[in-house]
Amino acid sequence: MNSAVIPLCVGLDGTLTPVNTLHENVMGLIRQAPSALLAIPIWLCSGKAKMKREMATRAKFDATNLPINQQLLDWLKSERATGRPIVLATAADSRIAEQVANEVSIFDEIIASDGERNLSADVKRAELVKRFGERGFDYVGNEKADEHVWRSARKAIIVGSIRQIEKARRVTEIDRAFPTVSAGPLTWLKAMRLHQWVKNVLIFLPALLAHEILQPAILLKSVLAFVAYGLCASSVYLVNDLLDLSADRRHPQKCKRALAAGLLSIRSGAIVAIVLLAISVAIALFVGWQFAAFLGGYYVLTWSYSLRLKRAALVDVMTLAGLYTIRIIAGAAATAIPVSFWLLAFSVFIFLSLGFVKRYTELDEARNANKMSTHGRGYRADDLPLLMNLGVSAGYCTILVMALYINSADSQALYRHNKPLWLVCPLLLYWISRVWLLASRGQMPDDPVVFALRDRLSLLILSLLGLIVILSI
Repeated sequence: MNSAVIPLCVGLDGTLTPVNTLHENVMGLIRQAPSALLAIPIWLCSGKAKMKREMATRAKFDATNLPINQQLLDWLKSERATGRPIVLATAADSRIAEQVANEVSIFDEIIASDGERNLSADVKRAELVKRFGERGFDYVGNEKADEHVWRSARKAIIVGSIRQIEKARRVTEIDRAFPTVSAGPLTWLKAMRLHQWVKNVLIFLPALLAHEILQPAILLKSVLAFVAYGLCASSVYLVNDLLDLSADRRHPQKCKRALAAGLLSIRSGAIVAIVLLAISVAIALFVGWQFAAFLGGYYVLTWSYSLRLKRAALVDVMTLAGLYTIRIIAGAAATAIPVSFWLLAFSVFIFLSLGFVKRYTELDEARNANKMSTHGRGYRADDLPLLMNLGVSAGYCTILVMALYINSADSQALYRHNKPLWLVCPLLLYWISRVWLLASRGQMPDDPVVFALRDRLSLLILSLLGLIVILSI
C-alpha cells in the first residue's frame, strides 16, 4: 500500500513534546487554583477522562512555548508535504490537544480524551482501528503503553532512548526511530544550581573569623551545615522551576533550563525536590535544633520572597540581604560560636548593596528593552538613579563598619598585628565602586555574587584580603 495514503498518527506526551501535559496541568492548578487540588480525588472517581477535563478547564495551559521535538516535527512536515494525513492521537484532553495542534499547524485531525473517554493504550488502539482499520495506520509513540497501539499499526515510529527502541523492536516492526538522550548527572546538577552553593560559604565565616575553623568538631559541623543549606536551596530552586515553567519558557535564557526544556520530567523534579529537602532537614537536626530552626526560617523566608516579597519594592532587596545574613547566623548556631555585632553589620550593608546591584541590572535591562518596568517587580525604569544611590551608599557603609571594627578593641584582641587590616578598606572600596561602575555601564550580570566568583580581578582582590588577614593574625 502507498505510504502517502496511510494516516500517520502521532502521540503527544513524550513524543511530539518531551513533557507530560497532565503534569503540566497539575502545576497550573498549583499556581492558579490551588484549592482545586482537593477536588482531584473526586474527579478521579468519575474517571481519568473527567479529571483531565476538569483540570484543563480550571488551569490555563500555555502551549505557545511548549518544547517540541523539532527533529520529529520536521519529518512530520515532510510527510505531510507528500499528501499524507497527519493525525494527533493523544490521551490528553481535547482542549490541550487543540492548543498544541494550533501551535504546530500540521494536523489534519485530532483524536483525544473528551471528558468521558480516556484515550490511552487499548482505548486508543480500538479507536484508531475503528477509523483506519487493522494495519491501516502508522503510529508514532514513545512508551511501553504505546505497544498496545503498535500491535495494530502497520509500522511503528519510536521516539525514545536507544534502550527503549530496542525493547520496542521485540514486539513490532520499526519504520523509523528518533533517539532521545536521557538526562544525566550534569543535567541534574545544573537544575539543582550547584554553583549557587558557593553562597553558603558564609556559614563558615563565624568559625573562620573566630580563628576556630581548624578544630575538627567545629569544621565538621560547619561542613554539615553547608551541605544542609545547599540541599535546601536546591530543593527550592527545583520547586521554583516547576512553578515557573510557563514564564521560564518565554525567557530567552531561562527557556534552556532542564525542566522548562523538558529534559527533566515534572514528576522526577518534584520527587528529587522532596528528597533533597528531607535529607537537608535530617542533617540539620543532627547538627542541632538551633541550626535547624534557622534553616526552617531561611526556608520560610525564601518562599515568602518567591511568592510575594520579591514583588515589593525595597522589601525585596532587604529580604535578599536578610537571606545572606541568616546563613552567617546559622553558621554561628551550628558551631555555638557567638556572631559579633561587627560581622552582622558588615554583612547587612554589603549584601544590601549587592541586592541593589541585582535589581539595578534587571531594571536597566528592562529599560534597554523599552519596558517601563520589570515583570512582577515593584520598580519603574525611572527608579534607576535612586537604586544606584541607595546601593552605593550601602556599599560605602560597609567600608565604614570595617574601619570602625579595625579600630575597635575586638579587632585588637583577635589580631596581634591589626595594622595591615587597614589595607582591607581601600581594596573593598575599589571593588564596590567597580561593581557599581560596571552595573552603570550595563556590564554586570544579574547576580553580582556569581559575577564575583567568575571575575578574575574580584578573585585577585579576595586572595589579597585573605593574605592580609593571615598576616594580621
